[in-house]
Amino acid sequence: MDLGKMTEAYLLAIDAGTGSVRAVLFNRKGEQIGAVSREWEHRSDPRYPGSMDFDWTNNWGLASACVREVIGKTGIRPEEIAGVSTTCMREGILLYDAEGHEIWACANVDSRSNEEVAMLVKRDPALERELYAESGEAYALGALPRLLWVKDKEPQIYERAARIGMFNDWLIYRLTGVMPVEPSNGSTTGIFDLKKRTWDPSIAERIGIRTDIFPPVSECGTRIAEVNERGAADTGLCVGTPVVVGGGDSQLGCIGVGVVSPGQAAIFGGSFWQYEYNTGEAATDPECRVRVNCHAIPGVWQYEALAFQPGLVMRWFRDGFCQRETEIAARTGEDVYDLMNREAEKVPAGSNGMMCTFSDVMNFTCWKHASPTFTNFSLDPARHNRYTFYRAILENACLVTKGHVDLVREATGHMPEEVVFAGGASKSPLWCQILSDVLGLPVRVPVVREATALGAAILAGTGIGMYRDVAEGVEQSVRWDRTYNPDPENHRLYEEMVPVWREIYAAQLNLSDRGLTGYMWAAPGLTGG
Repeated sequence: MDLGKMTEAYLLAIDAGTGSVRAVLFNRKGEQIGAVSREWEHRSDPRYPGSMDFDWTNNWGLASACVREVIGKTGIRPEEIAGVSTTCMREGILLYDAEGHEIWACANVDSRSNEEVAMLVKRDPALERELYAESGEAYALGALPRLLWVKDKEPQIYERAARIGMFNDWLIYRLTGVMPVEPSNGSTTGIFDLKKRTWDPSIAERIGIRTDIFPPVSECGTRIAEVNERGAADTGLCVGTPVVVGGGDSQLGCIGVGVVSPGQAAIFGGSFWQYEYNTGEAATDPECRVRVNCHAIPGVWQYEALAFQPGLVMRWFRDGFCQRETEIAARTGEDVYDLMNREAEKVPAGSNGMMCTFSDVMNFTCWKHASPTFTNFSLDPARHNRYTFYRAILENACLVTKGHVDLVREATGHMPEEVVFAGGASKSPLWCQILSDVLGLPVRVPVVREATALGAAILAGTGIGMYRDVAEGVEQSVRWDRTYNPDPENHRLYEEMVPVWREIYAAQLNLSDRGLTGYMWAAPGLTGG
């Protein structure tokens, strides 16, 4: 495909998220031309509590339908699509047999392996920390306990398994018949040597699982194959369209907001909040508190800390307590969150002393969250009403993120000069300002909201030679909406709140550890003290 002879050239990103799959088309300037998405579900097997199976047959049908529809809706000719790349939720894994057929798969939210985690901890209490030092991963999100589960509960599948892969690699396999694994998502399995950015079979051996199921590794941005006849028939793409190795959603989201160099940082605010800090060293946290992954940029790694469910907490509060605003929004066409934000802006920083506990600051090898709680509110409705509660939720997410920024600073000795804020939460000017005030840092918000898909498009353009490198792709594609600067007085107030909030959270977590309240979430194998 000669880019010089094409009057127009477009880049296609296919994104397999936790709750949906989407196909997004961009032009070479990074402008979104069209997008189509389909929701999908990961059904639980009633035999196995916590299971979330991935339906590869139905889900490929949804993914390929998105591609066909985005081509049709935009009116772009398939031959004008110069390159394709893929991204996905991380941690989800598929197993294939020797003929290349999918035989088992689970989504990233799968938590069926409690028994296996407990067995691993009981067998060797020090092993998880040892493996973390090599891989940057703990048992909580990785593939090791899940593979042990397959070995124990589905031995026939385990014996048939010939290859393991991630969902972004699976999309490439369905398009081309080629099955790569790349470091940014592959490293989330916990079976990678972090420094070498490739499989470490010795980790599998120490756990007691097979060492012969690991396919070759190709770096993100590598032109790996072309769309074959079957892929073209399914999607409407042209046979021979170049396909470029993509990466995990957070890493490609960082590319999509220009966070590609050591020392840069991003926060993605969605159902979960992710803090990503780039580093030029494949080092880990001596205290094992923070996850470390390969970035989708060779020679760059990322410290990652996750806040659990701020976006889902907001949805819960909206649906449970904001019926009036929901009715107004339905009549006027306004966003219900905009209505809530306007009222919450009138509540002073610190929510008149009220605090709440939802997600805790990350502790990767002992990861659990206390029962949700609101505390220190009065019975004065002028000071503490639903808008105060709403603002307290916004502040709670930012306090957790402040804890994550501090954790990474302790582990690396470095602090970002600013952070990029993207995802659904960044649409809220109030949340952006609170985040800046809590962190005491400038917060930059990009124009493009589909940052992960844009990152995949930039990789596709780099792999086919449209851009000289990722940095040039970022320069041409990433545009900025606004920068929020911290209010010094609010920052001082939040600095005083942080230790109080941490102590309140510790007390609430102690109640859950004692069994007096339930956990909001606890990692597999953790039952509290």
